Amino acid sequence: MLESVAAGPWIYTAVAVSVLLDVFLPVLPSGILVITAATVAATGSGSLLALTLCAATASLLGDLVAYRLAWRGRSRLHRAIARSRRLTSAQERLGAALARGGGVLVVIARFAPAGRSVVSLGAGAARRKASQFLPWSALAGVVWASYSVGLGYFGGQWLGATWTGVAVSVLALFLAGALAAYVIRRPPAPAPSPSASPSAAS
Repeated sequence: MLESVAAGPWIYTAVAVSVLLDVFLPVLPSGILVITAATVAATGSGSLLALTLCAATASLLGDLVAYRLAWRGRSRLHRAIARSRRLTSAQERLGAALARGGGVLVVIARFAPAGRSVVSLGAGAARRKASQFLPWSALAGVVWASYSVGLGYFGGQWLGATWTGVAVSVLALFLAGALAAYVIRRPPAPAPSPSASPSAAS
C-alpha cells in the first residue's frame, strides 16, 4: 500500500511543491513526504539522489522567495514582527549571528519548527546581504534533505516499506527538530568579564 501511494514520478512534484511552500506554511508535511518517498526508494522504486536534489533545490528556492518578499515588504513585516516579542528576539539574534559569520544558525534552524520561516523572512527584513544568507541556506537545504532521505532509506532497509518504518523515521526527524529548537532558544553564554582574566587576577 505504501509503495502504491509514494511510488511514481508524481511524488517528486509533491515533494518539491511542499518543500517550496512550507517556508510560508510550516504546517505542510514536507518532511513526512520526503521520508515516505525515501522509504519506498529504499526498495528500488525510486532514486534517492533525485529525491535529495529535488528537496534541497526546492528548499533553497523557497528560502530565496521568502527572502526577496521580506526584503521588498520590509516595513510591513517589521510591524508584524514588532508585535511579537519572540519574533523580535529571534530576528535580533539572527542578525547578530549572520553579521559575525555565524551562519550555522541557518542550518540548525532548518530543522526547528518554523525556524526556516523566521530565518528566511528575518534575513530579508533585515536586508542582510545575499552572500551572507544564501550559501548557508543552500547548505541547510542539502543537510536537511540528506538527513530526511537518509532516515527514510535506513527506516526502509530495517523495517521495510511499511508505515511503521515511516513512523519511526518521522519520529527521528521530530526529535532533531526539538533539539534544534532547544539550541536556538538557548541564551548565548555571557562573555567573560575583564576582572576574570588571568592578568587581572594577578
